[in-house]
Amino acid sequence: MDAKNIIHKYFKKDFSGYTVLVQVNPVDYTGLELIVHPDGKVEKTKMEFDEDIYEDLEVDEFEETTSLVFNLYLKGLA
Repeated sequence: MDAKNIIHKYFKKDFSGYTVLVQVNPVDYTGLELIVHPDGKVEKTKMEFDEDIYEDLEVDEFEETTSLVFNLYLKGLA
């Protein structure tokens, strides 16, 4: 499958001052995790998930979000 045709899924959760956002490629279960610190610093980590990632995110109470929200944080605009 052509990478530009993949529609990623995005998730977000706030942890007392920190915000964690996750981007998941639903085809190969790769993605990106952003940890946004209270001072605005953003840590980016490339991730490899397994097919249980959606259940794991649900158990950890992540909420689905949009690519716009994810990219605003990624660019430091949120």
